Amino acid sequence: MIYIGVTGWGDHDDLYPPGVKSNEKLSIYGSHFPTVEVDSSFYAVQPARNFQKWADETPEGFQFVVKAYQGMTGHQRGDIPFESRDEMFQAYKESLRPLQKAGKLAMVLFQFPPWFDVNKENVNILRDCKERMGDIPCAVEFRHQSWYHEAFREKTLSFLEAQGFIHTICDEPQAGEGSVPLVMETIHKDHVLVRLHGRNTNGWTNPGNRHNWREVRYLYDYNEEELLEWKERILELEKECNEVFILFNNNSGGHAANNAKWMIQMLGIEYTNLNPKQLDLFDL
Repeated sequence: MIYIGVTGWGDHDDLYPPGVKSNEKLSIYGSHFPTVEVDSSFYAVQPARNFQKWADETPEGFQFVVKAYQGMTGHQRGDIPFESRDEMFQAYKESLRPLQKAGKLAMVLFQFPPWFDVNKENVNILRDCKERMGDIPCAVEFRHQSWYHEAFREKTLSFLEAQGFIHTICDEPQAGEGSVPLVMETIHKDHVLVRLHGRNTNGWTNPGNRHNWREVRYLYDYNEEELLEWKERILELEKECNEVFILFNNNSGGHAANNAKWMIQMLGIEYTNLNPKQLDLFDL
């Protein structure tokens, strides 16, 4: 099974009719794609009622890739609103229960910060995260190149495999230590995650100020040749894994949804378990 979607459902204007309310978007999104990445869980541990609502609004078989809370991955440098690491992880896992009950939790994505390099302390953090998450499927995305340096690449992949992590394959600009190379390894027989960030090298290295860095960094539109390359890679991944998740994150200019739809067309996929599409006024 190949699941293709985008990161978040709020910003993809081409998917929604004019005047649509924000609380109506996920249901409409579920008529286009079978999976989505939840980004809000990175900024705050979501109330379980939010996940229940999102589970109710999506069709049977729809799958959520949920970002780990920033306190769990070491992004948050200020105060964390939990008294302990135990409490933080427990609250996060409790919030996911509606998705688990509905069979709609594909995985939790641990995206570590650019300063999370390969060293013994960080290896132990990875081990601790997986132990705390128990049997919840967890993917890891590194953003420091050292994990894939020649001396560590095979050890990194072997460690992730031994711990039961899902490998995240990234397509992104190659711009020094703060970017990772394309590593086409699955390591997990059931799942692999692919995140396509675009190839805006200048925007990656000069992401603007703290207010508009997303608008700069992920501004990219994949062309036909690049998508055809990914078509072949996805077909190869499908031979190695039961489920391949492809998420387009290049939405600074509104390109992610169109690129995702183009990829679905290229692969000849027809999803049969989507929400019914709303008819336009002039549709028959």
